[in-house]
Amino acid sequence: MHIQLHQFFNLLLLLLLGQTMGFVYLSWYQILGLFLFTLFVELLFFKIKKEKYYFNFSSFSTAIGLALMMVMTDYMLYFVVLFLALAQKHWLTYRGQHFFNPSNFALIAGMLLFYKKSHIVVGQLSQEIYLAYVVVVMALIILYRIKRLLIPTVFIGGYLFFQYSMLVVYDPMFLSEDLFRRFSSVSFIVFIFFMLTDPKTTPERYELQVIFSLFLAVLSTLLDYYYGYRVQHLFMVLFILSPLFVFFNMLPQEKENRSFILYFVILLVLVLSAIIYLELQPPYYFAMD
Repeated sequence: MHIQLHQFFNLLLLLLLGQTMGFVYLSWYQILGLFLFTLFVELLFFKIKKEKYYFNFSSFSTAIGLALMMVMTDYMLYFVVLFLALAQKHWLTYRGQHFFNPSNFALIAGMLLFYKKSHIVVGQLSQEIYLAYVVVVMALIILYRIKRLLIPTVFIGGYLFFQYSMLVVYDPMFLSEDLFRRFSSVSFIVFIFFMLTDPKTTPERYELQVIFSLFLAVLSTLLDYYYGYRVQHLFMVLFILSPLFVFFNMLPQEKENRSFILYFVILLVLVLSAIIYLELQPPYYFAMD
């Protein structure tokens, strides 16, 4: 089975389980609306680019990832951020390579544009242990195929180590139970095993996979340390690291290309500006306008 199709069926199954046994915010009619919109946008973009259309399962996975991870008070806003996520995959590229995980891009775009009307929520798939086992088994199969098993393994170890040594030890209000409780969220596990391991925006070399995972763990912990724990910190750090490691993947072939270096520097400045802007916003939890 093609990897994109395999991934799509995995996420579709999780969406089905979330609808029947979890707390997915969107109804099936609303999710179907996102799928139809995805199909329309993909057809439009291929028409503009004058390329032959092919059914892109990863684009539909983007819609599922958005539905599973973000709650927005206005349904129409889902279409806005989904459009932007698909657009960056087609147009924010260098030699055909995009820089961001589309689902993660949609989440960051939602926070940037509609901060008080959107929120990343990692509880929509419930905390049922058997559902977590289903997620892990499905993920291990596809991660073995795409050679990304090292990323979640190193990340989980690094995340627990840095969170414990920098937060639990020094903050009497932060208990180790609070840390381990995060892993009871099935959506948190989905982030680790599916969104974090996108083969298009993560390193291929094993040594870089280790560095990528450790950077994500330590940078998100540092944000928690200085600004207080916010679930979006993981997604924000992934938003920074994805283009950085895509750059390192392409650098050996493009190191003499000044336009490539300039392109990346401008992109990195924009990314850092977006993250700084989000970090300066007042924290909120589940109360939205």
